[in-house]
Amino acid sequence: MAYPYYTVVPQTRIQTETFGGYNHNLRILSGEWYDEGNLTSSYYPLFSQREKRGTIATLTNPQGMIAKDALMYVDGATLYYNGSAVSGVTLSTASDMIPKQIVSMGAYAVIFPDKIYVNTASLTDHGSLDATFTSVADADVTYQMCRVDGTDYDLTSATVSATEPTEPANGDYWIDTSADAHSLKQYSVSSGLWVAVATVYTKIGVPNIGVNFKQYDGVTISGCAYVGDNSALGAQIAALNTSHVIYARGTDYIVVVGLLDQAYTQESGAVTVKRESPALDYVTESQNRLWGCKYGMVDGEPVNTIYACALGDFKNWNRFMGVSTDSYYVNVGTDGKFTGACTYLGYPMFFKENCIHKIAGNMPDEYTMYTENARGVEDGSYRSLVVVAERLYYKSRSDVCVYDGSLPVSISERLGNVKYSSAVAGAHGSKYYISMKDAANAWHLFVYDTYRGLWHREDATHALMFAELRGDLVYINATTNALQSVTGASGTLEAS
Repeated sequence: MAYPYYTVVPQTRIQTETFGGYNHNLRILSGEWYDEGNLTSSYYPLFSQREKRGTIATLTNPQGMIAKDALMYVDGATLYYNGSAVSGVTLSTASDMIPKQIVSMGAYAVIFPDKIYVNTASLTDHGSLDATFTSVADADVTYQMCRVDGTDYDLTSATVSATEPTEPANGDYWIDTSADAHSLKQYSVSSGLWVAVATVYTKIGVPNIGVNFKQYDGVTISGCAYVGDNSALGAQIAALNTSHVIYARGTDYIVVVGLLDQAYTQESGAVTVKRESPALDYVTESQNRLWGCKYGMVDGEPVNTIYACALGDFKNWNRFMGVSTDSYYVNVGTDGKFTGACTYLGYPMFFKENCIHKIAGNMPDEYTMYTENARGVEDGSYRSLVVVAERLYYKSRSDVCVYDGSLPVSISERLGNVKYSSAVAGAHGSKYYISMKDAANAWHLFVYDTYRGLWHREDATHALMFAELRGDLVYINATTNALQSVTGASGTLEAS
């Protein structure tokens, strides 16, 4: 009897010695994983689990966070620094005032959209970027010409006319009305000429007008009014209702540029002085200035603008004196809303979904805006902007990008054909942590090892925001409101 012959299939053994991380594509290499959880590249090429995380505290209503010398975060209406509430600071919890953006500038932390500042070196130093004064209706408001320091001119014998006075004495003043714009002139006997005073100032006096302002504040004045039959003086008083720089101040007066034919007292009406910072969508710090951007309608006017505060003074966004420390703004021609802002390689950068705006220069006269038509930040992913090892990473509308100053390059091919959005990111060493949700609203925490080019998926953590603090990376867990550490160096370690 004949028996069939069977071919013995040779056995083979594949040994994986290098683990290549997460690759969510249909075709992957040996050592890669289509799906995974809680793994790390820290011990590459070995297979290893991530470190245990630590829980530092549990918050109630977290809205913002930043790391300075210590951790600062917003819980509800309360600001905390180094674990303690900052006395005297109450933040808004209105829906249009959350979440918070906290920006560092020197020792100060500035909180938007509340426009509140806190000095982290002296927590009693805090307040608002904006200031407003309105005189009571029955208070007299006085107007008179003065020098830049607020000292008065002796104008008791000044002549107001269209023709120059005859037989003037040295030092006499003449208010020349021969042109539409009147001018103040002083007689010099040595030259025999009437010499124009280059800049003339007006002192506006009313009780407490100068209390909340300082020298060189950029302000807007309104409510200055004249009652009488002197049309020229009326026009001069009305001309004070505009933007000004305060050149000198006292408790009961401010000094601004302006000329008056004569002193005047306004006996009724309310005069208002405001120092206001603009409404901003996103804010960053660069070269000792805060920079911000705004797209949309403001006071009934369309705005598509990038702003910078005065040098070293985050309270002043409308100081224009023709000097290097001035405030700055530039209108943007690209369409669409801003989606993020950051500082990279010393340049303030502003993103839309389809372009990148970069500001170069050292002072307002030198500032130049460059625009790149390239993948920008996805709307809703502004917190994904993070610098890791001198390169900028962020979530675009289509992928995760790395940017080195030239053009963005995709690094997310291994995440597969999955649409992610609402990204929030942080950096720890050479790793880029990014939490984002997929089209089914399921959250994922990925880690990209920028040195090795490897991705790992840790778990389903939904992070509200990250902050790097003294070699550790902390984040707020949106599900539990817990303040946690990715390395477990702080707080109570999680269970195995």
